[in-house]
Amino acid sequence: MSQSKLERRTRIKKSIRKKLSGTAEKPRLSVYRSNKQLYAQIIDDLNGKTLLSTGSLTNADAQKIAKVEQAKMVGKDIAEKAVAAGITEVVFDRNGYLYHGRVKSFAESAREGGLKF
Repeated sequence: MSQSKLERRTRIKKSIRKKLSGTAEKPRLSVYRSNKQLYAQIIDDLNGKTLLSTGSLTNADAQKIAKVEQAKMVGKDIAEKAVAAGITEVVFDRNGYLYHGRVKSFAESAREGGLKF
């Protein structure tokens, strides 16, 4: 039986989430990719709280550029917010997506912005 894309991603996502969890000292940086937008959250799983969040919809300029460039803007934005909030180390959760394209450019720009993972 073949799986749909969503079923496959959900299975991969569950196996990833079994292995990693965010704490107050080292929260989880989760990325969500829709067809047109990209969203990111920094989450403390022990307390069940979202500490920071951003997305490509929050920036009006992001709607006029390519999606990989949008991902770079979101990565830089979340890194600036995190460093301002005193968060420098995170655990990266690619959320079942391949580390390629938008997810990769997001992660690289977040690293350039000052986050360590």
